Amino acid sequence: MKVSIDNKHLIELYTTGASRKYRVPANVAVEFVAALRELNSAVTIYDIWKEHPKRKFERLKGHANRYSMRLTGKYRLELSVNWSNDEMTIGDFTVEDVSNHYD
Repeated sequence: MKVSIDNKHLIELYTTGASRKYRVPANVAVEFVAALRELNSAVTIYDIWKEHPKRKFERLKGHANRYSMRLTGKYRLELSVNWSNDEMTIGDFTVEDVSNHYD
């Protein structure tokens, strides 16, 4: 599936492992890159659920096309998804945010 990042600070985090806006621990930056690679290599969403259950990919309540994935116990990756099929198993992902789930 295709993954894109439109936010310059998230691109900086992805490419360098650090960002002025997203001041996250080094392990979160590593997990961020790993999660994007996992999404990019997946053919369907079932690949994420089956091969990476620790990510806990799920739809955010109150949002039609906004989803989250766990990076660490505290941090989440938030994405919007443009589903390509009616079954909502194949889509294009846009990275929206990396958030501290408990802040």
